[in-house]
Amino acid sequence: MFARWKKIAATLSAAALLSMSPGSASAEEHGHSHDHGNAAQLTLDNGKKWATDDNLRQSMDRIRDALTAQLPAIHSGKATPEQYRTLAQKTNDQIAFMAKNCKLDQKADAMLHLVLAEIIAGADTMTAHDGNGAREGAEKIASALDSYGTYFDHPGWHGVKPGH
Repeated sequence: MFARWKKIAATLSAAALLSMSPGSASAEEHGHSHDHGNAAQLTLDNGKKWATDDNLRQSMDRIRDALTAQLPAIHSGKATPEQYRTLAQKTNDQIAFMAKNCKLDQKADAMLHLVLAEIIAGADTMTAHDGNGAREGAEKIASALDSYGTYFDHPGWHGVKPGH
């Protein structure tokens, strides 16, 4: 099952790279860099956040809420491997829902694939490791959710913050 998600992540990343024009791959100036060694970088849509649809917003809310619910256990170091696996499964379920139901224009979709690739990688890390390794997967998802909020128009979005 997890091999399938890795294939989806690779496909999403490849689709994002293929759908971008050469000039759109450079990061816009916005005060910080997202240099992860990727040829494609998250950018804004001519200075504005990318449009989203209801299905995307619903899934991203659900991923954020699932992660936020586990933050006390994660931050205290008491999250169990089963909690991480469950969180990864909930995340993967929402990724599958987005893949089936989310309808964005091509450029917004390409940018979203960059965020989703990080979320999928985080979920994979949570299922492949225990302890600190699994925590790093959760942190990767939290970081991707913050990037989502920076680049995508999602009214009411607050990202992942302890205490929410």
